[in-house]
Amino acid sequence: MITQMIETGDNVLISPDLTGLANWIEGIVIEVENNTFNGIVIAAETKDKNVFFGRKDLFKTAKNKELCLQ
Repeated sequence: MITQMIETGDNVLISPDLTGLANWIEGIVIEVENNTFNGIVIAAETKDKNVFFGRKDLFKTAKNKELCLQ
């Protein structure tokens, strides 16, 4: 199975397990960290300027849809 790497600037969907919302929401990756204890940790910002961070399994790549944060 080929896993796509998530990088800074990528459009992602953020899991409801992380946001506490009913559905996945869109955001843009602002940081990717290789954490010694948790593995890959991603921070993503939504269009309303909320920032969510967590393990990479709480994020998935958004379909080639551009998200404007301005």
